[in-house]
Amino acid sequence: MPSQSASPGHIEITETLVRLYVFLAQYLDRSRDEGMRQSYPETDLQAHLSSTKSKMLEILSVNPVVKEKVQKECDRVLALGAACLKEGARNKALLDDVKAERALLQNKTIALSDLLAVFRAS
Repeated sequence: MPSQSASPGHIEITETLVRLYVFLAQYLDRSRDEGMRQSYPETDLQAHLSSTKSKMLEILSVNPVVKEKVQKECDRVLALGAACLKEGARNKALLDDVKAERALLQNKTIALSDLLAVFRAS
């Protein structure tokens, strides 16, 4: 039986990835919605996003290929959100890209949440 003492288990890994995708989705939501920016302080979101991302990348250090994929995904989402904040609703193509990326994050979050539920039930 493998030792689970120092390394995170399946549940912790999945929980962390779900949290990361939720925070990335919130970042995109805030980038295109002034009301969202008003309701959730930027500093809080950035702190949660940064700590979750760091934890996830640390967990993924055992697999450099997956770690790089997640890092690139985070960079892409953050750049897209920053561009949307800068240009606002003036750029329809950019807004479409944000909506598409948001849909991907939502699908991943749903799938991972289902997997997490299975892990917790077993």
